Amino acid sequence: MPHRLLNNNRTWAAEVKARDPGFFTRLAQQQSPRYMWIGCADSRVPANEIAGLDPGEVFVHRNVANIVVPSDLNALSTVQFAVEHLKVEHIFVVGHYGCAGVRAAARGLRVGLADNWLRHVHDVRLRHRGRLDHLPPAQMEDVLCEMNVIEQVGNVAQCTVVQDAWSRGQALAVHGWIYGLSDGLLKDLHCTMAAPDEVVPVFADAIKRYPRRPAVAGDADE
Repeated sequence: MPHRLLNNNRTWAAEVKARDPGFFTRLAQQQSPRYMWIGCADSRVPANEIAGLDPGEVFVHRNVANIVVPSDLNALSTVQFAVEHLKVEHIFVVGHYGCAGVRAAARGLRVGLADNWLRHVHDVRLRHRGRLDHLPPAQMEDVLCEMNVIEQVGNVAQCTVVQDAWSRGQALAVHGWIYGLSDGLLKDLHCTMAAPDEVVPVFADAIKRYPRRPAVAGDADE
């Protein structure tokens, strides 16, 4: 099986060289992407192909359920490198419908060690249960996929790296998108944040697009 992958690589490299003889020479000389993509590790969601970009045009970080939290130095170090060294202008947090991690959090399924990581998604569900629990299961999972993206956009926008970039006047915007496995299309969740004073109102407006059920005792403020 590994040999098949090596053979595929040689075929791919030969096809790229035939189509663009200078491609790999240019790629080796410089990495200057304008975009950073924070996405799910799901093998069905390849950043370059989805966005129609070549290698070198997008800087990518992926993990289970496209989560960014202040305790994850891996994600934050990648954001820091992208913002301060590569000078990316746009960070996209990209989730996808049918995310197994989000589904596990929505259904209360145990998957092992990753349960501790997916607790972040479970917290999103609890925080917005007034907008989720009245929905049919399939719809609830789709909405939770979207809400998880919006929450992570807020987390990225509030991290010290992004806040410091804005304070020194660096042009930088954080966007939230979601990808449909069934149609291959990206959807803008309209939660773009490009300045410190945009974070709270943009987040609130994005979440309020999801109707609440009639208020009941125990609901958290949103």
